Amino acid sequence: MNLRSLLANTILMGLIMTTAKSEDQWVSYQGADGPGKGKKVVLVSGDEEYRSEELCSQLGKILSKYHGFNCTVLFAVDPKTGEIDTVVNNNIPGLEALKDADLMVIFTRWRNLPPEQMKYIDEYTNSGKPIIGIRTATHAFKFPADHPYVKWDYASKVAGFEQGFGRQVLGETWINHHGKHGTESQRGVVAPGQEKNPIVRGCEDIWGPTDVYQVRLPLPGDSVPVIMGQVLTGMQPTDKPLEGAKNNPMMPIAWTKSFTGSEGKKARVFTTTLGCAKDFESEGFRRLLVNACYWAVGLEEKIPEKAKVDIIGEYQALPMGFAKHRKGVKPSAHAMP
Repeated sequence: MNLRSLLANTILMGLIMTTAKSEDQWVSYQGADGPGKGKKVVLVSGDEEYRSEELCSQLGKILSKYHGFNCTVLFAVDPKTGEIDTVVNNNIPGLEALKDADLMVIFTRWRNLPPEQMKYIDEYTNSGKPIIGIRTATHAFKFPADHPYVKWDYASKVAGFEQGFGRQVLGETWINHHGKHGTESQRGVVAPGQEKNPIVRGCEDIWGPTDVYQVRLPLPGDSVPVIMGQVLTGMQPTDKPLEGAKNNPMMPIAWTKSFTGSEGKKARVFTTTLGCAKDFESEGFRRLLVNACYWAVGLEEKIPEKAKVDIIGEYQALPMGFAKHRKGVKPSAHAMP
């Protein structure tokens, strides 16, 4: 082999290794046959408390294997180790996948992403394509005052973008806990008049150990509550509803709305304040999110009577807690079994 060929092969191998190293920072699932075939869903995880990395990867597997969606799951990654580290709040590699996505599912908390990453979320948000926000996505971003995307900060004071991505796009920012965190779990109840909404189809039993979040009533614009959060007296699904003002009225914990970005196109938006990885053990909650994905991309007429949401592989969800994610785990650990 001459010097030129050797150099060419060295460069080629370097490119292959770089691509492989880059792709190791996220996981993708090729969709099987199903109504979602040909649709690309990008699931953006990154929170310190609720194990979004576990929920989003399992949701991606379910959407792909049973419903045909092509799914890419992104994570908070420590650039030094390549491991998922939920405390690293300034690095979610792979966000360029949003450029040709049909749906963004976002479950982040107080991320301070650099402009070169944040631009992909900003562009997608303004594109008119649908968005699903889970739990802490109401306070998805927390930026310093000089950040070029500070308008999306959860406490933004920028005119026209007050209270940022949460309030403007999803319908609410971080307000407070309504149920008592860690001691009062929640049950999802179909909102009055929403019994025939295809999003709630087959969602007879929704329960989660997370508490109900407080929201301001009424929700803004064309928001429509779909699921209400019943505060329970304890941390078991068999616990009774709490008596008193906390359940009168109940807070919405899932709703639909629209958002019109700078491109002037109206996007479908679904938001739920349910959402730790333990919540996702609830079959009703899994089905709610799958149904919401169908609705978001305009496939509501194809929502099954009881969408298949069986857990794929092992799903041993960790309980909520700050920085209590599994250590030493790389994105590849979430590959399809």
